[in-house]
Amino acid sequence: MTITKYLSAALLSVSAFAAAPALAAELSAGDTLNAGNLDSHLQDTFEGHDIDSLLTDVQKRLIREQGLVITLKHSEPVKLGKDYLAATEKYSGGVSYDADTRLMKGWKAGMPFPDVTEDTPHAAEKLVWNHHVAQPTKNFQDYPKFAYLFVDDKRGLERRQEWVFKRFYTKGRLGEESTEIGDGDTLFKQLLYATYPNDIRGLGLFTVRYDGPQLDDSWAYLKSVRRTRRLSGGTWMDPIGGTDQLNDDIEIFNAHPTWYPEYKLLGKRTVLAVAHSSVKAWDQGAKGNAEFPVVDLEQSPHWNPLDKWEPREVWVIEAIAPPEHPYSKKIMYMDTQFPRFYMADVYDKKGEFWKWFNYHLKTIQTEDGDTGIVSSAGFTIDYQRRHATIFILSPEARLNTPGVDPGDISLRELEQAAVR
Repeated sequence: MTITKYLSAALLSVSAFAAAPALAAELSAGDTLNAGNLDSHLQDTFEGHDIDSLLTDVQKRLIREQGLVITLKHSEPVKLGKDYLAATEKYSGGVSYDADTRLMKGWKAGMPFPDVTEDTPHAAEKLVWNHHVAQPTKNFQDYPKFAYLFVDDKRGLERRQEWVFKRFYTKGRLGEESTEIGDGDTLFKQLLYATYPNDIRGLGLFTVRYDGPQLDDSWAYLKSVRRTRRLSGGTWMDPIGGTDQLNDDIEIFNAHPTWYPEYKLLGKRTVLAVAHSSVKAWDQGAKGNAEFPVVDLEQSPHWNPLDKWEPREVWVIEAIAPPEHPYSKKIMYMDTQFPRFYMADVYDKKGEFWKWFNYHLKTIQTEDGDTGIVSSAGFTIDYQRRHATIFILSPEARLNTPGVDPGDISLRELEQAAVR
């Protein structure tokens, strides 16, 4: 071989080596994804999934542009309650879906449609029905205290409020002789009211959700006249106090399935989500920003979550909002093993990205020794207004508190809350 040919071959070899892509690496628990390293990690893997596929388009955008940092953790199985699983096995075979009315028939308790696949007729609608009647919280969500943090991207924490949330299911009851209490017309009764600071104490709603497509009955207490006022049926689309949340945004989706005109199943995929929150959401012994270690209040934009994210298989469901709704659509990510949403991307009437919902779940023991799943923290971030409302659950939260009946969840409690 001549020296010219030898040099040409060597240069080609070097060029080919330089052009060859770097070998993908398997990332470890504790590794982070941030704006500085995201692009270099997209072809790397975690638990066998490439990072590019584990992140939604919105997550990638928030990492690159909004300072979101994701810390990886290995996935763990989610333990569902024994009564929840038993009711699903016992009753799901008797449930059907009516495409004409968009209602289900024959449901008593547990998940009505546990065996949905991508090929199931009306799969998206059935998954939304699962969420509507069978969130794995058992019979009574009893949150004597949770915080709303109001966060501005420049100024940080503006103020905090403390609220009470109680939701008592009169249908779909688990672990009891009967699956329903009362006349059978209602699904649940709910109280949501503020306790701190004093100028908003008593602000809130008493809501009756019916087991049918009719709109909720809701009442608000007016401190100025010390009277309650019945509200219009459109309350489900109204903001909660001065927060960035609508009533429809409680636990990401809080509407009767028929109130949204259309759902689309966009597919099944694995994403990074917070399924086992490992950061203490509310450290009541700490002061200042350290009181809420689940959120990065120190760094602009002051609303990014601090927790660990694991791979979870999810359904991706698009909910098309009615014309009178502030949103045009929500794209929601529901765990395939149980009907709870981790995240949602929300769009305005122009089809532009508006809000991001991100909820951190954890499993807790119910008061009767079973298990249930709650949200330890929930982030509602309005990227157009550059403002966020962050839900933080206190350690006092309980599920299935004994000795409570539907009469205890009433308008009278809302009235009394304002004068305590």
